[in-house]
Amino acid sequence: MRVILAQPRGFCAGVVRAIDIVEKALEKYGEPVYVRHEIVHNKHVVNTLKSKGARFVEELDEVPEGAVTVFSAHGVPLSVVNTAKDRGLPVLDATCPLVSKVHNQGKRYVAHGRTLILIGHAGHPEVEGTMGQVGAPVHLVQDEEEVAALTIPTDTPVAYITQTTLSIDDTKGIIQALKNRFSDIVGPETSDICYATQNRQTSVRELAKVVDVILVVGAANSSNSNRLREIGIEEGIPSYLINDGSELKPEWIRGKQTVGLTAGASAPEELVNHVIEALGAIEDVTVETMDGKKEHIEFRLPAELRA
Repeated sequence: MRVILAQPRGFCAGVVRAIDIVEKALEKYGEPVYVRHEIVHNKHVVNTLKSKGARFVEELDEVPEGAVTVFSAHGVPLSVVNTAKDRGLPVLDATCPLVSKVHNQGKRYVAHGRTLILIGHAGHPEVEGTMGQVGAPVHLVQDEEEVAALTIPTDTPVAYITQTTLSIDDTKGIIQALKNRFSDIVGPETSDICYATQNRQTSVRELAKVVDVILVVGAANSSNSNRLREIGIEEGIPSYLINDGSELKPEWIRGKQTVGLTAGASAPEELVNHVIEALGAIEDVTVETMDGKKEHIEFRLPAELRA
């Protein structure tokens, strides 16, 4: 059996930065360090950090007075930021810089008097953080039908921003529906879309051209991992989302000569290797890596941790 690895796959720069922040905070301040929400959507990563002394909470009232607190890579609403300030909690912000960029775009559009529309998934932590950062009402749309249902007059000056785990392909239909609906509309350049989301989706489309089945390593609550699986299916290839090799079902690969393997932006490479081991336990495998875009982006740590 041939196993072809997507390129790129796995950790993006925002995830690497977020994990580094927790680990370096533990080194500098000692345990426990409190993290609001899962630092990234991957149980393996979360459990590894727990074993090192991180404590994960959903709300700040679970954080003891004076405890070092980390905000997750998804970002948080201003109300959370203000609560931390009011309590005097020492905070390290692990919000992905590309998510922060979306926050700032939204604030600028609102400051220029535009009504803001956010393209994203309801209930996702990044979406909740973005809606709570802008300081003005935000209209959330998830598909073209919800664009049609908006009650905003068509001549209203509007602007749109998007959840970072959506690619150009994911949003183009919704953006076109918005442009058809509103006469005065602006939005970010396509170059502002998260590079990692776009790259991983492009690599899966390429992978689908040469494999019989696709395995996506990632968590069930990971938006970008689920999207990778959906893209494989859209391309006509049976595709499955698994946390690690223990979830591999032999019937998925029975009779298949070539297996494509990729990973969501919050899945570590060791889980990819675990899946390869599980495949190798079923039958002999050869592993190769597909040609693809090499990523060299790095994001700086907060000043408190750079010394």
